[in-house]
Amino acid sequence: MDKMKLAVLFSGGKDSTYAAWLAKKYGYDLTCLISIQSENKESFMFHVPSISQVKIQAERMNVPLILQKTKGEKEIELKDMEKAIKQAIKDYGVGGIVTGAVESVYQASRVQEICNRLGIECFNPLWQKDQWELMEDLMKEKFEVIVVGVFAYPFDESWLGRKVDKKLLGELRKIHEELKINPAGEGGEFETLVLKCPLFDRGLKIKEREDIGEGHSWRMEVTLE
Repeated sequence: MDKMKLAVLFSGGKDSTYAAWLAKKYGYDLTCLISIQSENKESFMFHVPSISQVKIQAERMNVPLILQKTKGEKEIELKDMEKAIKQAIKDYGVGGIVTGAVESVYQASRVQEICNRLGIECFNPLWQKDQWELMEDLMKEKFEVIVVGVFAYPFDESWLGRKVDKKLLGELRKIHEELKINPAGEGGEFETLVLKCPLFDRGLKIKEREDIGEGHSWRMEVTLE
């Protein structure tokens, strides 16, 4: 029996990359990646910091990439995503979409609606997963993940570029006890970028870096090699 061909909604961050890895472990064929490059820095749907680096991540995965640009207007960006999914069906024969949604009903429901309309499956392997367990699993599976965006108190510029490791998790636990933040950044508190994981044929390094922001809202734009 042939493996089902799947496209991954891929941001280059921890959740979409880990979801892709789980889909592969479950025996699916990762046929292509779909990345949405939004001009809207406040996008409701899509990861923004260092999104341009998905190209080199896709090369490390040896998986073709569909890069769809969008102006990032709230509902129009969904039409742009649907256009990219249609291209994946047409060009690669995919029968389903993988997402890294953990708790965002807004994101998961919008993708599910598009999949229903197009007659394909929607897989959310991280859905409702315990967020502390998710962060621990990333380390167990040898994912090298860094913070590339922070968007809430008490995070600031000093968090940019930090690795997701035991020290960072310890600090997140203290912040969670006091402020009840989502430990995996599911409330938009922070965004991440994967530099190394089992899907990559070799790891990535930061060649150039620019930090942009103020107060408790910062993003890190990087060039990888």
